[in-house]
Amino acid sequence: MLIGAQTWEFRSKPAIIGAATVVGPEEGEGPLSHTFDFVYDNLEIDEKTWEKAERKLLEHASALALVHAGINREDLSFFIGGDLMNQIITATFAARTIAAPYLGVFGACSTSMESLALAAFLADAGGARYVLAGTASHNCTVEKQFRYPTEYGSQKPATAQYTITGAGCAVVSTEGSGPRITHASIGRIQDLGVKDPFNMGAAMAPAAADTLVSHFRDTGRKPEDYDLIVTGDLASVGHAIVKDLLDKDGVPMDKTDFNDCGLMIYDRDKQPYVNAGGSGCGCSAVVTYGHILRKLKNRELNRVLIVATGALLSPLSYQQGESIPCIAHAVALEQEDNGR
Repeated sequence: MLIGAQTWEFRSKPAIIGAATVVGPEEGEGPLSHTFDFVYDNLEIDEKTWEKAERKLLEHASALALVHAGINREDLSFFIGGDLMNQIITATFAARTIAAPYLGVFGACSTSMESLALAAFLADAGGARYVLAGTASHNCTVEKQFRYPTEYGSQKPATAQYTITGAGCAVVSTEGSGPRITHASIGRIQDLGVKDPFNMGAAMAPAAADTLVSHFRDTGRKPEDYDLIVTGDLASVGHAIVKDLLDKDGVPMDKTDFNDCGLMIYDRDKQPYVNAGGSGCGCSAVVTYGHILRKLKNRELNRVLIVATGALLSPLSYQQGESIPCIAHAVALEQEDNGR
């Protein structure tokens, strides 16, 4: 049901009954490597093109998620997915293999929580029994499409982020056990005029702040009601900005663990090529469905808020001198029977 202006409260508390993460070699060298289900040792993912490699990541993650959920493809009511490629071809082509009724979505890097929120809504409303939500990104496909071809080897400013190579999928259902989805706050477009595709953190930070403020307003919760709050991929630049914006809005984040998936996935000292940190559709997906779900299942965390952020630009809009409209979607997860 709708509470407040833009938040869904899921009365049945659908569960993530199975999830999986598949990543590339650079993510496998980061501090969260032990939380991923499979790490490829090559960026090609044993395919002939980067685009086919990205698709394979999503197909692999979806297959593992179904195994972990203990169901077959035929049991799926829907697959909800998207990515950063033109016409979301990674998710669409993967949907041929998944072979479930398909809803394609585009939220740029916010797609992980957009798809999870919609999956929970369908399950909670009785419109689906099992829903697969998933997304993927590949460093070489995204860099080629939005910035410069990989082969060009251009130097990037310190504000730039490094698109992660990885895919994350989750199976959502009101049947079965697992971390529960209790709320989802759907974001509004925020655009403060940033045009620099090498400074996505600054562009997306206002969207993260707006959604967080809206979530707390709609639910009546406070930051300290969560054991962990993470933004999607603001990295070092955007994460600092969002904290300042929230302070100005009267929502200080100093009473909870406030982090960012783009900062968590890499070791920036040992992996300096990532510059400000990680980004991409797969960033919040693999951190959430790997590291954070494990923490919830082990009861190291009880209540978590994931705020995935997305920059909704395209090569065409950038070439026409447009600024970058951004959005953020928040999903609250709780370990069942946490006593709260």
